[in-house]
Amino acid sequence: MFKSVFVKYISAFMLINLLSIFLSTSVITILVNGYDDDTKNRALKNVAYNATVFMVDDYTNSGEISFADYLDNSVYKILPVFSAMSTNVENMVIFVSDGEGNIRIVGGAEGEYEVFAGEDGIVDGNESLKLPASVMEELKNTPIISRRDTLDGFFDEKHNLYMQALKTKDDRLVGSVMTCTINRDIDTLLEAMIKTIIMSSLWLMLATLIAVYFITERLVSPLRAMSKASRAFAAGQFDVRVAVSGNDEVAELAEAFNSMATTMQHSEEMRRLFLANVSHDLRTPMTTITGFIDSILEGVIPPDKVPHYLGVISAEVKRLSRLVSSLLDITKIQAGERKFTKAPFDICEMAREIIISSEQRIEDKHLNVEFDADRDNMFVSADRDAIHQVLYNLCDNGIKFAKDGGKYSISIKEFGQKTEISVFNEGAGISEEDLPYVFDRFYKSDRSRGLDKTGVGLGLYISRTIIEAHGERIKVESKYGEWCRFTFTLAKTNPPRNSDDKRNGDTQK
Repeated sequence: MFKSVFVKYISAFMLINLLSIFLSTSVITILVNGYDDDTKNRALKNVAYNATVFMVDDYTNSGEISFADYLDNSVYKILPVFSAMSTNVENMVIFVSDGEGNIRIVGGAEGEYEVFAGEDGIVDGNESLKLPASVMEELKNTPIISRRDTLDGFFDEKHNLYMQALKTKDDRLVGSVMTCTINRDIDTLLEAMIKTIIMSSLWLMLATLIAVYFITERLVSPLRAMSKASRAFAAGQFDVRVAVSGNDEVAELAEAFNSMATTMQHSEEMRRLFLANVSHDLRTPMTTITGFIDSILEGVIPPDKVPHYLGVISAEVKRLSRLVSSLLDITKIQAGERKFTKAPFDICEMAREIIISSEQRIEDKHLNVEFDADRDNMFVSADRDAIHQVLYNLCDNGIKFAKDGGKYSISIKEFGQKTEISVFNEGAGISEEDLPYVFDRFYKSDRSRGLDKTGVGLGLYISRTIIEAHGERIKVESKYGEWCRFTFTLAKTNPPRNSDDKRNGDTQK
């Protein structure tokens, strides 16, 4: 049931809203009741105190009579005073009892005390309106009682009450004054407030649910589309895309997903092209080797031609060896097994050696060679063998794709703490649509294999991986049909101290 994001979201939202309603009503009830209790308790205390002071003073001036007789004789004088005292307090009732707990006078707000004593407020002491014995016992020990209670069954429902004992100088209890009120109005107010809060919250919840539904649908729909597209990818359909709308985080996620899909589609195309290239590059030399060997064994090839065809076979075997070496390099790089050891060496000397080793090919294409370096010897810190593989690959590509009689140059410059090495050639160049993918695995811009008959699209990927493993960068610039330049950086360093040979700086690694 709760597997759906939408159901989880709505359920969480409903739970939070219900908790909010409960907490709101609880807090409001507590605050209102607390405020009402504090206000009424202060009023009850003031009235009880003033009533006590009035009766004590009046009783003192009445002569030598009992307090019960005083109450019976002064009831018509006391009741108007009680009525005036309770004017500002709703539902207040004032009880006056004698020392035995018998209620003698009941007064207070008009209409409230009549429930206990009738219209005149006079109570016959022989009647059953009497304070519980437990309360009278408590008054003997505690001169003041203040609480919200039924007073041990004296009231049918809880009242806010304040009771003050009347004692003689010898601490004998002669009577009490009790002021009380019931929270009828506040209960009605609270009930109305709670109903209002609940109704408004329910309407608000309904409106919010509608809004949340559309918002959640807006969030979940792209996720559903991405899930569907992912299943399509798993089935090999890499042309599926997710619709992008808006400019929020979900739209950014959809764009990133589409970008990933494009990359996957491109990688799949490169994988298929790679398989086709590898199959071709494996099948062609093996077919050639098999054919020539069989011909030699069968005696079809004249003996004087055998050395020539053995040379062809050797070249094809070396071609297979280069292919296998590239594949092994890729495997090691992907597995993280190839480690690089940095040491100082002369990058200028390395570049000159590569140029010399390619002299025959350069002459065959009549290239105009330039070598531009800030100094004769410039030292960098890197893995010499790995950088030789990178520079040789770039130089080899530069010669391979240069036009006859075109410019071919190697530039080595220092910029701050970096040494920048560039290989430039005039020739076919690289088209704009191919530039972003030049360093990808298995990518060959010369898909017709017109110029590049031996490569499988791994050299530049390996070069980029090596340079990035050194924490450096490699880039390509080109103008299609005119020129191309590959550039990478290495960390500049000082010549090794133990080397007297500044030509290559590589006597110790």
